[in-house]
Amino acid sequence: MLPIGDDDSGHTLKPWVNYILVAINFVVFVFFQRMGANEDFTLSYAVVPAEIVTNVDVVYDGMGVSPWPIYVTLITSIFLHGSWMHLLGNMLFLWIYGDNLENRLGHVRFFIFYLLCGVAASLTHILYTEIVGKQIYIPSLGASGAIAGIMGAYILLFPGNSIRVLFIFGIIRLPAFITLGVWILFQLLNGYESLWSDAGGVAYLAHIGGFFVGMLLVNFFRPRKLVSV
Repeated sequence: MLPIGDDDSGHTLKPWVNYILVAINFVVFVFFQRMGANEDFTLSYAVVPAEIVTNVDVVYDGMGVSPWPIYVTLITSIFLHGSWMHLLGNMLFLWIYGDNLENRLGHVRFFIFYLLCGVAASLTHILYTEIVGKQIYIPSLGASGAIAGIMGAYILLFPGNSIRVLFIFGIIRLPAFITLGVWILFQLLNGYESLWSDAGGVAYLAHIGGFFVGMLLVNFFRPRKLVSV
């Protein structure tokens, strides 16, 4: 069940920030990560749980010297991706859901919200690795935690929005609370299965953390309505 579009009617703002975020992600992957070939750059700017907890740089065979302070990687990692499929999947979701939220929050609030959700998602993953003592040296990267925050906000603000979904027999329309509800349920189930795994892969806890932080934060970012008396 793959979302391919939503209801964009009623927009009053051009989602310039959303467009810029999508463009930055493509530029970083193509020109800086060199489509995955520049492993040194990727290791340098990805977030490594052990680095954040200890404030000590982890270097892999001479590669991956992080910027100073190391905590900057909580931001830089949001703009890195591991493959074309990773990038295209994330950008599809950002393209679909981000413009509606930017229209509701405004450009600046949307940008700050996006970064905060991305950082919170990474911190959720780091907390998990610290608790279970696994995956602490595996780099984490991708925009999915920040986008999960957008999706968490979307399900609260636009639960009845019509989402076009590519399904088995073609394109169908479903309300946002169903498509996003199925998505977070999938993350929860897979996150539970991966709790005790030493292997890398999808950071489901980051997705879950980003989603619920987005739900919590969005009410603080919505512009207040003025009431005339």
